[in-house]
Amino acid sequence: MIATAEANTKTAWLGEFPTHWDVLRIKNLFQEMDSRSETGNEELLSVSYYTGVTLKRESLENEDDHITNALSLIGYKIVAKDDLIINIMGAWNGRLGISPYNGITSPAYCVYRLKGKNNPEYFGYLFTTNLFVSEFRKNSTGIGSGFLRLYTDKFFSIFSVVPPKEEQGEIVQHIKAQEEKINQFIKKKKRFIELLKEQRQSIINQAVTKGINPKAKFSKSKYGLLPENWLSKRLKFIADIQFSSVDKHSLEDEIPVRLCNYVDVYKYDYITDDLEFMIATATESEIERFKVLKGDVIITKDSEEASDIAVPTFVKEDLENVVCGYHLAMIRADETQILSEYIFRAFQSKDINSHFVVEATGVTRVGLSMGEITGVRISYPKSLEEQKQIVEQIKSETKTIDTAIAKTEREIELIREYKEAMISEAVMGKRKLNFAH
Repeated sequence: MIATAEANTKTAWLGEFPTHWDVLRIKNLFQEMDSRSETGNEELLSVSYYTGVTLKRESLENEDDHITNALSLIGYKIVAKDDLIINIMGAWNGRLGISPYNGITSPAYCVYRLKGKNNPEYFGYLFTTNLFVSEFRKNSTGIGSGFLRLYTDKFFSIFSVVPPKEEQGEIVQHIKAQEEKINQFIKKKKRFIELLKEQRQSIINQAVTKGINPKAKFSKSKYGLLPENWLSKRLKFIADIQFSSVDKHSLEDEIPVRLCNYVDVYKYDYITDDLEFMIATATESEIERFKVLKGDVIITKDSEEASDIAVPTFVKEDLENVVCGYHLAMIRADETQILSEYIFRAFQSKDINSHFVVEATGVTRVGLSMGEITGVRISYPKSLEEQKQIVEQIKSETKTIDTAIAKTEREIELIREYKEAMISEAVMGKRKLNFAH
């Protein structure tokens, strides 16, 4: 039987749930823990919207990488297995989770321990649903999404549904069983996308290093074999490169702009005016310097993973009030020498991608310096017409692959939406799990 919390305005947002479930404030379910590490030798834990609570060392690229920039981990908060960790600055977008490990976490995070005999994993799923994340946002304080904080008193004041412990366990087991199937599906689809991208990259690499004329003669240069009438130049001699300084800050004395950010560049091959750009602000000089124009090539200049460095996108059309954002480099070709879309394709090639993976440096994030980007060599035909032919052939040969990638990415997106809906329905008792009530 389904109940509703409409009788109480403080709990009306919970909507419908089984009548035999309790509703309690979170302060009656959890207690805050604030034990501190005396040695800093415990496992450092990380909290993410995508992966929940994980071991920080597992995200390192190499064994020699530093686990943190902190000089010492003494004073970090101690976490026990099954504790809830909340990044108070990220609770509004789901940066929290139940820890599967004993360890330590940043002093800036909050650690909570479940009271009584409740199932911590149930509340881990419950608190990451859109329903609860929205409520966490309402109860967070601060100006702008980047500065919102969910403090303990506000967190504790929020109401939560509380099923009987037996049902909590049944719900968790149901979700885990469904998650396993979904995760396997996503894993297979991602591997398929990787194979498609490798195939596409091979086609592009062949075209921008050897051309499309099977009868072309090659000549030896100090940069290797090149087709006749081709050149090899450093990027700085054929394009203007700018590192953007525009962040998502919002200041009253600045001008509102649409921000082409890291995710836009990483996710899309082409930037068009119908994308949902982030709203930010910039100074007049920043707008003049970093305004995005048709034909620009934009690349990621730093990232958490070396493989995500120098990922390019191409600005396909004129844009209205769009500025290039932080963590990105904007490349504007000298089109008397080289077509901008040819540069875009060159950055998609294996040769250039491999070059930047090797050059990227950093600890918690890896990045490229201006010199490393401006110094990369690009081989290209002297003839702009031949460059155009290469670009058009790449488009033709990769069209089917691009379509397959887009279709598979959409399948992953849909299954993730199903997963979110499945979890939301299960934790609120809206899925029949053969409860004995």
